[in-house]
Amino acid sequence: MTHWRISPANLGPAVSELRVTGEVGQNITVPCSYTVNEKSGTTSMCWGRGPCPSSKCFPTLIWTDGWKVTYQSHSKYVLRGKLHEGDVSLTIISAKEADSGIYCCRVEIPGLFNDQLTNLQVVIKKARISTASPHTYTSTQTSAPGSASEASFTAETWPSVSASETPQTASGSYLSTSDYLEVTSSLQNESIPVHSQQHSEGAVYISAGVCVVFLVVLVLGLLLIRRYLHNMKKMSNFASSVAFWKPKRADNQSALEVEIHAEENIYTIH
Repeated sequence: MTHWRISPANLGPAVSELRVTGEVGQNITVPCSYTVNEKSGTTSMCWGRGPCPSSKCFPTLIWTDGWKVTYQSHSKYVLRGKLHEGDVSLTIISAKEADSGIYCCRVEIPGLFNDQLTNLQVVIKKARISTASPHTYTSTQTSAPGSASEASFTAETWPSVSASETPQTASGSYLSTSDYLEVTSSLQNESIPVHSQQHSEGAVYISAGVCVVFLVVLVLGLLLIRRYLHNMKKMSNFASSVAFWKPKRADNQSALEVEIHAEENIYTIH
């Protein structure tokens, strides 16, 4: 994030211009400040889009009474500086290219035509790979008629990396988008046989498990059938022996009755 600060030479009617350059996605700080002392104290100010009008700010982005923000058109516009010390720099959160344009910083100074006016040209560019190097920004401030002053401001920016830029290899050459597509495609093609192999191995394990379960069920069924047939055979033999024993007993009983009757007949004759 970049940060600049402007301190005008006086609080009289003045119009300053400054160019601020940032990159898409960054939090861009558009500098503006005024001097606070025991005599003047804090004062109200506003930020607007477009060059500073004859009064107020239009369209208004943000207002402050010198101590706190009293109006905010959108949450992307914030004041992060110390308001009670006169730092009223505007921060644009996650700047876009559409945020490029002129911004007006108006500090209201008591008196007729005493407001401190600052027009700032904001340029938001697409992010690119760059090295950290200081950039110098020059503003021309026109004070009361007959006097002019120039001030140079230096701000250091951190290097940023664009998502649209391709990475550089160790040899210093750049890989094109087609190279990345080919690498991605090859990786996907290599991953397909691995998934197929894992799927086939899983199918083999499942089939083997089903076969084992089927064999176990078959063996248990055969054992149960064999046991059932054996029990049926035993019951058949038992029934046959019972049927054979009952007629034999009946025959013995009949022979005994005949013998008894014969003995009774003998006694009767005598």
